[in-house]
Amino acid sequence: MTKKDDLMSNFRKNRVAELIREVVSDVVNNDAKDPRIQGVTITEVKMSSDLKTARIYFCCLADGKTEIHLAGLQSAEGFIRKRLRDELDLKYIPQISFFYDSSFDYSDHINSLLKSVIIEDGEADDRTD
Repeated sequence: MTKKDDLMSNFRKNRVAELIREVVSDVVNNDAKDPRIQGVTITEVKMSSDLKTARIYFCCLADGKTEIHLAGLQSAEGFIRKRLRDELDLKYIPQISFFYDSSFDYSDHINSLLKSVIIEDGEADDRTD
C-alpha cells in the first residue's frame, strides 16, 4: 500500500466515522424514546480499518448513571443500526459497540486540581505580605 493509498484510507475511515457520529447523535437526541439515554452526548466514533466495526464513545451528565445510559444505548443498538442502514450509503453497516468517554471526567479532575493550586498559591502570597 502506498502512502497515498494509506492517506485515502484514513480519510475514508474518518469520514465514515463522522457520518456515523452524526446519525447516532440524531437518533439519541431526537428519535429514541428510552429515558435511559436522555442526556447522552455522542463524542467520538472510531472505525476499524475494514469499516466493519464502530466503537462509539459517549458522555453524559455527571449524574452517576453511566451504566444505565450504557444499557440504554446497547438496547437501542438494533434501532440505531437500522437508521444507519437507511441513511448511509455503505456497503456494510458496521457492528457497533458503546463505550463511556471518560476524558471529560479527567478534564474536570485536572481543572479542580489547578483551581486548588491557584487557591493555595493565593493564600501563600497573602501570608508573605
